[in-house]
Amino acid sequence: MIDGTKALVDDFDTNFLDYILAIKIVDSVEEAIEHISKHSTKHSESILTTNKEHAKRFSQSVDSATVYMNCSTRFTDGGQFGFGCEIGISIQKLHARGPMGLEELTTYKYIVQGNGQIR
Repeated sequence: MIDGTKALVDDFDTNFLDYILAIKIVDSVEEAIEHISKHSTKHSESILTTNKEHAKRFSQSVDSATVYMNCSTRFTDGGQFGFGCEIGISIQKLHARGPMGLEELTTYKYIVQGNGQIR
């Protein structure tokens, strides 16, 4: 936790709505992917690594709307993605209800690569 206390398991499933972080240090990319698959909101995930194979495995394995490699998750914003503004956020893979065509059956996964950029 940001105040120096050790993060508890429940902290990884908490949306703090404040400047609070729950951080887990892992020993392998596999452990990171496993931890994220258990605790992710499927919104945005990031890996900081110099190992290109780890970055590739992470980006292919993590099931989130946006996966970042070596940059901040704070770029997940409709304006940043060129949509003009952000009207809503969906972490669902199938978001439409009612009659659907090809456009409604299409989902996206954005993979963003950087060199330490922050917003």
